[in-house]
Formats: sequence, structure tokens, C-alpha cells
Amino acid sequence: MTRTSDASAERPLIDGAGGGDATSGQRRLTSADLAISTAHQAALRSIARVVDETAEPQDAGRAAAGLADQLRGGRVLVITGAGVSTDSGIPDYRGPNGSLKRHRPMTYQEFRHDPAARHRYWARSFIGWRHMGQAGPNRGHELLAEFERRGWISGIVTQNVDGLHAAAGSQRVIPLHGDLSVVRCLNCGNTEARPHLDARLAEANPGYVERIDLDPEAVNPDGDVTLAQHHVDAFVMVGCLVCSSVELKPDVVYFGENVPAERKREVAALEADSSSLLVVGSSLAVMSGYKIVLDAVRAGQPVGIINGGPSRADAKATWRWRTRVTPALEDLFARLA
Repeated sequence: MTRTSDASAERPLIDGAGGGDATSGQRRLTSADLAISTAHQAALRSIARVVDETAEPQDAGRAAAGLADQLRGGRVLVITGAGVSTDSGIPDYRGPNGSLKRHRPMTYQEFRHDPAARHRYWARSFIGWRHMGQAGPNRGHELLAEFERRGWISGIVTQNVDGLHAAAGSQRVIPLHGDLSVVRCLNCGNTEARPHLDARLAEANPGYVERIDLDPEAVNPDGDVTLAQHHVDAFVMVGCLVCSSVELKPDVVYFGENVPAERKREVAALEADSSSLLVVGSSLAVMSGYKIVLDAVRAGQPVGIINGGPSRADAKATWRWRTRVTPALEDLFARLA
């Protein structure tokens, strides 16, 4: 899930209590209210999940040799996470210096049902997205594209929303959690390219960017940053090009939101075309990514992991290489080429 940050949103989504007469400032909760609150709380539990050690890291040389043999066999499905994009200047989430240590992501329920939270997101994203938009593929992205060209991997399912695998030349890429470069209207469904929306926002907010003193290291993986409330209040949001609604949302999957059914079918088709799984740069804390590992294990397929820290799937993996992503991919390429 994409982590759209909202460090201030610890208040309940729904004012009022579940029983008794409605009082001033409160109202009786409906079944829809309770469903929203339940989904929000489940999303918060997912965000808070800690990935602990479940298996000892293997000897690096032995793990590298095993992963090389796995790739040599071809038809390897690769699932990537934030650790692939850190060398592009995009921070990860759950690493030692991950963005989750300084902010709590916004849930889908907050974004969808709290207009103030949605306005805060767009003010902050208007600033932070510039950093994301400037990021380019790193050597790790390029190597995975080369692995595909040589027939070693069948395709990539990425949990990232930065679009860097496609930019590096990978052909069969499924963005499991969507793409930040597209914006969708929640009211009418119209889509708009993010650069086009950004130009409209710049026109509506002259001088806004120049008034913000941004530390590039404070940008989160979803392009969000923390802004003072007076900057949020001064931001002017624009509406949908078709229906004028300001209920615009980046076309990404939030915590508390489901992966679209069509995308699930695309993943299933890629799984069917693959004979093993390689996890690269992900702790697999989110179920949508971890499920792909469970699918591979049920199918009796080997699972390899390259990650800088513990992964939720370590105990299920045939090969576990605890190391930085790009140097590991360089090593594997040298062994195979």
C-alpha cells in the first residue's frame, strides 16, 4: 500500500458515540460509519506491523550462489519494494532510517471521508512530488530490466508507485499499488496526468513553492512532506477537469483500500507464467505483497529474498541474502553474464 502521510491524523474519523441520544456536536453512528471506522482501524494495525526476525540470514556466498542458480533457470517472478528505489534518492519505509519513523501514513478512509485531510495531502504533495518527479532509475532498476531482456525473469510486480521500473526499460511490470503519475477523480472517475495537474496547481498557487523551505531528505516515498498548518491553509486546490469536484486522488492503493480486481488478475497471470519467486528490497509487511509469496509456496516454487533487513517471508524462503539491493544485483549479473 502506498503510504500517504498524515502525522496529525490520530483523531477518530467519526464524531460521536455508538449509543445513546445524539448530543451537541455528535450524531448517532450509522452502519456505514462503523464500517468506515472498522476499516480505518484495520489499516492502522497494518501500518503498525513490525517485521521481526523469523529466520537467520544465510551465508552471503551460499545465498548468492543459490539465487544465481534460481535466475539461471529462468521464468523468475520478481516482486520489488521500496529498497529498490533508495539509490534513486527515494527513502524506504521500514529500514533503519525509514520514513515510518517520522510519520504515520494517511489511510484511505481518512482521504476519502475527511475533506480537511484530503486538502492537507494535496498541499503537502504539491511540494514533495517535485522531488519524486525528478527521481530517475538507478542501477538496480536497470539491472532488473536487463534480467528481463536476457530471459532470466518473467516480469516484475512492484509495490512501489514511482514508475521507475518502466522508466528503466522493464516491459512486463505490474504496479501492484498504482502509479503516482496518474490522478483520478473520486466523483466521476476521470483521470489526469499528474504533471498536468501540477501545472494547474502552480497556476492557482503562484509563489507557493518558493515560500517553502524544503529539506529533500524529509520527502516521503509517496512524495508527501510535512508542512506547517498556515501553509496548508494558504493552499488552493483545483477541481476535476470534467465535473469540477475537488475529490481528486492519486491513482494509488492506500492502506485500508483494496488492490483493483483487474490488477489481481494480471498478477495471477504472471504467477502462472513463472516457476519461482524473487523478492527484492521489501519486508513484505503488507499482505498484498506477502500473498504472492504464499501463492508461490503453495505452488511448491522456490522463493529467494534480497533485502537489507528482515522480511515477513524469511522463514518460507529457500534463499535469503541480507544485503543492499543494487550491489547484490550487480553480483548476480556478473555471475550469470
